[in-house]
Amino acid sequence: MSATTPELEPADTRRARGATILQVRDLAKTYGRSFLGKGGFRALDGVSLEVGRGQVFGLLGPNGAGKTTLIKVLLGLVGSYDGDARLFDLPAGHPDSRRRVGYLPEAHRLPGYLTGRQVIRLFAMMSGLDGAEADRRMARLLELVGMREAADRKVREYSKGMQQRIGIAQALVHEPELVFLDEPTDGVDPVGRASIRAIVQDLKARGVTIFINSHLLMEVELICDRVVIMVQGKILREGTIDELTPRTGSVRIELRAAPADLEQLLAGLGTGLKRDGNVFEVKLNDVELDQTIDRLRARGLGIRSLDQRRLSLEESFIDMVKKVARRTVRR
Repeated sequence: MSATTPELEPADTRRARGATILQVRDLAKTYGRSFLGKGGFRALDGVSLEVGRGQVFGLLGPNGAGKTTLIKVLLGLVGSYDGDARLFDLPAGHPDSRRRVGYLPEAHRLPGYLTGRQVIRLFAMMSGLDGAEADRRMARLLELVGMREAADRKVREYSKGMQQRIGIAQALVHEPELVFLDEPTDGVDPVGRASIRAIVQDLKARGVTIFINSHLLMEVELICDRVVIMVQGKILREGTIDELTPRTGSVRIELRAAPADLEQLLAGLGTGLKRDGNVFEVKLNDVELDQTIDRLRARGLGIRSLDQRRLSLEESFIDMVKKVARRTVRR
């Protein structure tokens, strides 16, 4: 993968890195409402969020949470909504904002009879580029997404991961400042997912803002700076990965050689002690953790590793969704 593509970060993006690029306020969208404004399904219910330049922003939620509707509103593909949605300080869907946006839809269908190179050229020409400029950008993008060697094979011969990488290349051909990726790693094998993560990190380093809609929480946890969790058209939580994955209070400690009387040594400290060979896990507060380390050291026991366990993003997400489901049932 090449690191020689500085053109992907426009000068104004470099100057304004971190400034707000996307803003949504009290956004609501109802499908199937009658002409009297009654009934219908409320897909978005008072959504508010902001995304800064150069961020990798994750949008999470179960099926039917409103994620795709939100993206379509931002792209100008869905209208008749309440509230405000803006890109680059312009109304969502404005032609001047759409020209600065790239989009990889979920379950996209590229023409199978074309080669990867021809697909990128097609989208370049549709973006208004002349042939020479299209070829210049295409060579750079094929290198960026790791598809230079396979560029002249037919799309129908590509694996899912290869199709996704060509799809990302077409979304970048007009050098957008903001890119929407809808389920970019869905159905892609681990090697392909790692490749796509590397592409996202490369784009972030160049100042491109990435907005990812995904249900693969491990992928989001690995690459996103901030995450929004949506359920039933509402935002439940927003924050960094650290903010959304709090410590559980459990500490995992590996010793060089655990003594037979470990339970007696740690008596009165923490709860729920579990032991597996030279590794043990116990729930401790900060004071108890210091006391545990002191007792181990006083006995002359070597500590190989110490890990304060956090909830994974998946565990945190499932807990939030279950709480909403329980509240819904009680109603």
